[in-house]
Amino acid sequence: MPSPQDAISPASSTVTTSTARCAVLLVNLGTPDEPTAPALRRYLAQFLGDPRVVEIPRVAWLPVLHGIILRTRPAKSATKYASIWMKEGSPLAVWTARQTTLLRGWLGEAGVRSVQVAYAMRYGNPSISSQLAMLQQQGVDRVLVLPLYPQYSSTTTASVVDDVYAWLGKQRRMPELRFVNSYHDHPAYIKALAKSVRDHWSKQGGPADKLVMSFHGIPARNVKLGDPYADECRTTARLLAAELGHAPERCQVTFQSRFGKAEWLTPYTEPTLIELAKQGVGTVDVMCPGFTGDCLETLEEINMEAREAFIHAGGKEFRYIPCLNDNNAWITALSTIAQEHLSGWPVR
Repeated sequence: MPSPQDAISPASSTVTTSTARCAVLLVNLGTPDEPTAPALRRYLAQFLGDPRVVEIPRVAWLPVLHGIILRTRPAKSATKYASIWMKEGSPLAVWTARQTTLLRGWLGEAGVRSVQVAYAMRYGNPSISSQLAMLQQQGVDRVLVLPLYPQYSSTTTASVVDDVYAWLGKQRRMPELRFVNSYHDHPAYIKALAKSVRDHWSKQGGPADKLVMSFHGIPARNVKLGDPYADECRTTARLLAAELGHAPERCQVTFQSRFGKAEWLTPYTEPTLIELAKQGVGTVDVMCPGFTGDCLETLEEINMEAREAFIHAGGKEFRYIPCLNDNNAWITALSTIAQEHLSGWPVR
């Protein structure tokens, strides 16, 4: 029988370096490797099997997950992913990779040249553990973990922290770590959002009747137990409206992607859009400020399904505002946030 020590990874003991090196690890939610049912089954098993995501007792949830959901949902989800798949791959992976490359350049231009920049996915590939191991092998001994979730939630940011510490638990030589919990009210992030809206308005000839800001939902129970996510989403929306000089009555915060029968954060996005159309709101600008890169939830759920629902209910024009993606203002904001959190570490 192996001893407890045998379960500890020996990888870190193979690296020797006398020069401290820093890295920024961007972390996004994740994506299947390809738009197929088998790939979706692997991805959903990992995603929905995370107790941070589904807080139902394992003994009750896992039989449902493996006995029902993973037998029916992968094929449906694969069809949706296929409808938004890019030539280079999954949109989320494409935008995250581009953000990583651009951030590396932005930091270099700012004079922070010895900092490496890599990205990982909480679910799917490249995994957090594989990227941390790669950085460790390259001699990195200080890592800033920067989740691409502007608003903190136990279902997202805390899950990233869990996975990082799961990897750390197997290491003999641990790197120094810092985490960015949230930047929902960071001035540079708000300005980047505002610029994306203004650029959209410039192309469209002005604002629509209503600006709808759709954030990913979480169970209402999570908020009652102390999750700050809802407050942070509403703070982002309030600051963005103020930055735009947009009247509060012309803005609407909603929450999307409800899963299961439990109550989630309200109001729900699609029903709200239907109600707006029925009330005579002819045009809507719709954006998803909580997503830093376009993905299934923005391109298919919002720009396809929600668009159809609004138009079918009598709406005249549905105008989707893309996520920040590789917008220069966003990469500048990301660089600013990273530099602030790297402050005090020797990075040159």
